Amino acid sequence: MADVFDKHLSSSAPSFVDTGFRPFYQALSARDGEARVRGERVVMTACNDYLGLSGDSRVTGAAARATERYGASCSGSRALCGTLPLHEELEARLAAFLGCEAAIVTTTGFQANLALAPLFGRGDLVFSDMANHASLMDAIRLGWAGKRPYRHSDMARLERQLVTADPAAGKVIVTDGLFSMEGDLCRLPEISALARRHEARLVVDGAHDIGLLGVRGRGVAEHFGVPDAVDLYTGTFSKCFGSIGGFLAGPAEIIGYLRYTARSLLFSASMTPAAVAAALAALDIVEVEPERRTRVLDLAGWLDSGLRALGFDTGTTRAVVPPIIPVYIGEAGLCARMWEEVLAEGVFTSAVVAPAVPVGRALIRLTVQATHTDEHLARILGAFAAAGRRLGVISAGGAVVAVGRAAAVGSHPNSMPVHV
Repeated sequence: MADVFDKHLSSSAPSFVDTGFRPFYQALSARDGEARVRGERVVMTACNDYLGLSGDSRVTGAAARATERYGASCSGSRALCGTLPLHEELEARLAAFLGCEAAIVTTTGFQANLALAPLFGRGDLVFSDMANHASLMDAIRLGWAGKRPYRHSDMARLERQLVTADPAAGKVIVTDGLFSMEGDLCRLPEISALARRHEARLVVDGAHDIGLLGVRGRGVAEHFGVPDAVDLYTGTFSKCFGSIGGFLAGPAEIIGYLRYTARSLLFSASMTPAAVAAALAALDIVEVEPERRTRVLDLAGWLDSGLRALGFDTGTTRAVVPPIIPVYIGEAGLCARMWEEVLAEGVFTSAVVAPAVPVGRALIRLTVQATHTDEHLARILGAFAAAGRRLGVISAGGAVVAVGRAAAVGSHPNSMPVHV
């Protein structure tokens, strides 16, 4: 007789179990680019707090005041008793920030993407980049629409699928703005042109780029100079906004429709008062302190250049290096060993294996924060140099490059004239 509990670890997990390394579920505390792990202080490069706002006193102070006034939880869904004036203020501010008619906030970024499911009806077609976040893939599975995945950033494949699609079907293209593992941008101008040519809607998950890219931090559409390209945004407050929660922003009619049809919104308790207030305070900072974006992009460019100089594979050359830098290792077991060796050198990273990335493409994922210092970057490069040579991932000939504003100007992609 079958037993539903008769389950075993799949994909790359056994590789980690067999080696004895445990890159996941490590207990730690982190702030301002550093962390305490296993009793040791290390450089933190696994955190998505790109602008360093989660520990900013203005953000934490706003969260504390909101908790004192409203309590720790709203204890109900948005539709019933979980809407505070703070929620409505954040939605109005966010819509104005993104240049949209309306917005709605959800308890997590994952739930924001799941809220898309009611848009994917019978007879519709969803065209989705195969590197999209898992929450977008789950939203597509929850909907009734036909699924048309295309290889990562393969515009020729996407165009062929659109050309051969039923002209009577409702069509929507769904893509991440900044891909969370590969650290590259979607090809938004090309995607937008295809969407308009084939009368498809375009949904962009701006989880990693809203707040970071563009002159005002509005994300990939502003970065590429195509502000009207996106029909509907989704995103999260857990990256550039130093909080937790998600959002959708777009036409008022569609946001209104999702308010009453999105199950992840209707049947979940709302964002906590602290999270909403923190996101509002962070939005204030994003709007008035663009130097945080400049700083983190500079640091990312320097780090990417340094890793390449050492001989590491950080993926394709990018016009702009975002604060997500993949270091491709290949085999999962070797990736686990590399993670452990780098930690022993005083740097905490993320080990990423299948199914988050294809089998055989395991990587160490580095993220940069505006609160990192030049010294932090030097320590990161030193750790990777030592660990990579011990394991034979790089040759002994690579040299650690100088890190710092004077040494690095003009030496990395982010020094190029770009829309940031």
